Amino acid sequence: MGLLLRVPAIGLLATVVTFAGCSTPPATSGTSPAKDGTSAAAAGAATPATSATPATSAPPAASGEAPAPAAGNLFSGTIAESIDAGEYTYARLQGPSKEVWIAASKFTAPAGTPVTVALELPMENFESKALKRTFPMLYFVSEMALTGHGSGSAPVAPARGGVPVAKIAPPAGGLSVADVIARGAALSGTTVTVSGTVVKFNGGIMERNWLHIQDGSGSASASTHDLTVTTTDTVQVGDVVTVSGVVGTKKDFGAGYAYDTIVERARVSKR
Repeated sequence: MGLLLRVPAIGLLATVVTFAGCSTPPATSGTSPAKDGTSAAAAGAATPATSATPATSAPPAASGEAPAPAAGNLFSGTIAESIDAGEYTYARLQGPSKEVWIAASKFTAPAGTPVTVALELPMENFESKALKRTFPMLYFVSEMALTGHGSGSAPVAPARGGVPVAKIAPPAGGLSVADVIARGAALSGTTVTVSGTVVKFNGGIMERNWLHIQDGSGSASASTHDLTVTTTDTVQVGDVVTVSGVVGTKKDFGAGYAYDTIVERARVSKR
């Protein structure tokens, strides 16, 4: 899962880097440690900042997409320091008038690198067991623009637009991505099976993994080509998979994560 970062006015060439999602505190159904050893137990766990304003732009009709972050959620600054912990990097970003801490899947960028990030998911009093440290406020981000970024540090995952998507026929007894999106309301609460190429993967957010699949059906201009899926299974960007899960509609998870159509609790198998 993750949001598409748009940086319309930074005025510099930017390399857009898409990261797998970072671990966040689980839903109330239970607890699970993050991959860096962070525990978010119900007692004393970090919780989303109630004062944070989620992205206000609504998702496109029947798109299955999270809305793009509002312009006010973008933060530009330079990397003042960074700390690796397991599969994640925690970084302190220094802006013109304030600084923020972010966490993303591990990346490499030297101190002083200018960046722009979408402050997607604010967490108050977030405790990292691996670092033995509590952050008064930490923002989990899935994408950032590294401005003036040298070629020595490669992104940990390709930008979503760079994943080739071949035409894939629906599985036996299944539906295409476009069919699920078009018929979302009628299919709500039912189990569907869909095949496609994984174009984005965010792991360990709200006790589930989030992926986007495309099968060559639908229209990008009409936002009917990309389907969001949640699962406990793990895949990689570029994998061709078949998913079977329950269709949900008009789902709003807060912090800007809202979906007109989504497939949840899916079982995912590679083709």
